[in-house]
Formats: sequence, C-alpha cells, structure tokens
Amino acid sequence: MKRILPLLVLAPALALTACATSGPTRYAPAHEGQYGYSERAIEQDRFMIRFDAGPDTSIEETEDLALRRAAEFTLEQGGDWFVVVRRNRDGNDRDPVRVGTSASYSTGSRGYSSRGIGVGIRFDGSAGQKSVTLEILVRTGTVSDDANAYDARNVLAHMP
Repeated sequence: MKRILPLLVLAPALALTACATSGPTRYAPAHEGQYGYSERAIEQDRFMIRFDAGPDTSIEETEDLALRRAAEFTLEQGGDWFVVVRRNRDGNDRDPVRVGTSASYSTGSRGYSSRGIGVGIRFDGSAGQKSVTLEILVRTGTVSDDANAYDARNVLAHMP
C-alpha cells in the first residue's frame, strides 16, 4: 500500500498537467488554442505580431520566434526591413507542476514526541505560458540605423 499511494497521487497530477497545456510550441499559425503566431494590421504599414508559447520554450526563444515571424511577414508584405516600435513580453518560465516536501519532529512535556512528513503538489495551469507581442512598421529600401530596425532577410539568415 505504501508504494501504491504515491502512484495514486501522481497519476491525477500528470493527467491534470496534460489537460492544462495546449500541446508543444511549434512555429506555425496559432489555431484553436494552440501555441504559435498571429498577426493583425493596425494601419497600412503598421502591424501587430504575436507569438504564444508554452513551458517547452523560454521567453527568449519566444521573442526570437516573434522576430522570425515579423521578418517573414515583412517580406510577405513586400517590405525589406521593419522597425519594432513596441515590445511586450508576458508570461513566465515557471514549471506547471511543483512538488514540495516537509518533515517535522517535536517533543513535548512528559516525554511525548511526534514526527510528521508532508508531501505537497501544486498545479499551475498558466505556468510556463508566455507571449511576445511586437508592434512593427514595415519599410522598404535601405535599413535605418535605429537600434530597433531589422533587415528581414538578415534576421531569417540567422534564425534556426
């Protein structure tokens, strides 16, 4: 029984964790709750690029994927380069399941003593989920010297 009890506790934990995620992060359009990229027009040459990722991707990797999508999108729009006018990083790299343990020992008057061991499992359905949103201006011609300006072809040449 002592060996079965941990399995009875962990099995539902793993099942709940599987339900809380929407699959692995992939570089593709976001569709029906899946991770991926999306974009929308704000003005004629101003766009919002967003990349949503899960616990399997760091916030830095998520930003790289958003930049990759911005570069591809710029070329699709007929541009040569883009400038990021606003960035927003949201989310965290926390593990969605955390296990903690504790132990205690106490003695009281009259020689009584007690011992205790505790195991706790925390489920955080939003842990590890993150998104990066880039507001970009699509441009053609020579790339600006602005530190937030990116040559779309150069970005793609340096992405895995």
